[in-house]
Amino acid sequence: MDLHSPPRLSFFSKANCDIEAFAKICASQTTNKADYPLADDIIDNVVIFDGDAMRSAGSNVGAFQDEIAHALQYGPGVIAIKRFYDNAAVIDEMSEVFEKILGAEKGFGAGDHFGKTGPQANGRIWNVFQKSAEADPETFVDYYKNPLLTCVSEAWLGPHYQVTAQVNIVRPGGEAQVSHRDYHLGFQVPEETVRYPLHAQQMSAMLTLQGAVAHTDMPLESGPTKLLPFSQQYPLGYIAYHQKAFQDFFESHYIQVPLEKGDAVFFNPALFHAAGANVTDDFHRSANLLQISSAFAKPMETVDSAAICRKLYPTLQSRWQEGSLSSAEKAAIATAAADGYAFPTNLDTDPPIGGLAPESMEALLCRALDENMDADTFEIALAQLKEKQRA
Repeated sequence: MDLHSPPRLSFFSKANCDIEAFAKICASQTTNKADYPLADDIIDNVVIFDGDAMRSAGSNVGAFQDEIAHALQYGPGVIAIKRFYDNAAVIDEMSEVFEKILGAEKGFGAGDHFGKTGPQANGRIWNVFQKSAEADPETFVDYYKNPLLTCVSEAWLGPHYQVTAQVNIVRPGGEAQVSHRDYHLGFQVPEETVRYPLHAQQMSAMLTLQGAVAHTDMPLESGPTKLLPFSQQYPLGYIAYHQKAFQDFFESHYIQVPLEKGDAVFFNPALFHAAGANVTDDFHRSANLLQISSAFAKPMETVDSAAICRKLYPTLQSRWQEGSLSSAEKAAIATAAADGYAFPTNLDTDPPIGGLAPESMEALLCRALDENMDADTFEIALAQLKEKQRA
């Protein structure tokens, strides 16, 4: 297919996948530092930003967002942020929460989509986002108040994004995943994917942002994520990634970026990628995998935002009143904790009085905190909101 003109067809089959066209996209491009003047470095075509510089940008962070959005769509499809967390103690505290949850779940998650599980492979905690909020609200607030999470998420998805997270621990000897694209259409078999027109396939990549926060150092031998820069640009990639020719090309051309604890990597879900093999004898590589969804999309995991808000409210109320959170931190934790989109709802019982949309859960949370609403009154208001939204 001609990659430089609109396709004459909307529906394509597995037979239309062209490994030579894919190879040309991936091999013929180089990330130019001049296109990303705010970047700290370019490593193996990956755009590297400095978290300290982003934090110091304050209200001028929009310039970083422009570069991030360009990199994810038109550039290599992946960025890394050094010192995404400037306080390693926050990472360590959340890692302790993860260990307690893992222990309660007997240490191993089940059902890795693209790799094996078991005593010598990936350990998983599904929906660690809600589980960590319930286990330790104070640590949850410290972790998710990070304004850089807002910066990156809104650069790709806009406001009112929805956070889900899964812990992935690759133990010594843990095998690599098979190369793939991610949710939404990355989690469909080819026979299902071809039922979607090409424009819907390409649009789906704009509904999710993939990320990973390093909870340990990630030297190359520990198997940081294998990435194929520019592969998100191939239009038929959601069909093609299942095919051996494309998997073989990936294995011959992928790159890896070593990370330090507190660094983060974010990428377009259409980027071909895979967790690497941990070839060490004694090093457990740990990452918090962030799958962040557009307000217009269905997240992969069911998260009870109302339960999270109820659990966090006493901590947030204390932090709000003592003035220990900046405006950016307030926005970050409120967006992460609550559903910021007012739809779907029942417009008979939840009409958009005074505006175009009813009050969202996030707006209610912020209003309650600004008004120093007591916890019991907030719980009643939250329950009333959920009841109004019911059909």
